[in-house]
Amino acid sequence: MKKNIFRAAFNRVLHLLARFLPGSTTVRPFLHRLRGVKIHGDVFIGDDVYLENECPDCVEIHDGAIVGLRSMLIAHTRGEGRIVIKKDAMIGAGCILVTAKGRTLTIGEGAVIGAGSVVTRDIPDKTFCAGAKAVPLKMATIPLTLENSYEDFLAGLQPLDAHSKTT
Repeated sequence: MKKNIFRAAFNRVLHLLARFLPGSTTVRPFLHRLRGVKIHGDVFIGDDVYLENECPDCVEIHDGAIVGLRSMLIAHTRGEGRIVIKKDAMIGAGCILVTAKGRTLTIGEGAVIGAGSVVTRDIPDKTFCAGAKAVPLKMATIPLTLENSYEDFLAGLQPLDAHSKTT
């Protein structure tokens, strides 16, 4: 389906404003909602975040999620896909999340993606992933949210094997 050129231009202006204006928990989420991004509840969107320019309605961000500065969420590669960031998930600075046509990339509830990671596959709930190819490293029993401290997050990290034996 062909998109309205005026709506597309308007969305790009809103996107530019959202990337550079202050207001990580107020102005930016508001502008992205106007663009069509599905934002549920209170979220944090850092400076210079690229949130799907072509298909903003293909991105869904749930309550308590954090998208770190200069991250990129791309929900179209040769066609529309979807990116879903669940409740209390944290995307570190400079991360790239990419999905392809017809696929849904899901970042699980309470999951944490380390800075500079590239994510092309689903991340399970409460999993800490990092690296150029974002591999699971630990279970994050305490989400890294604005309400929880970094020290609490670190204290709550558990080996993957230990957590799988208790669940």
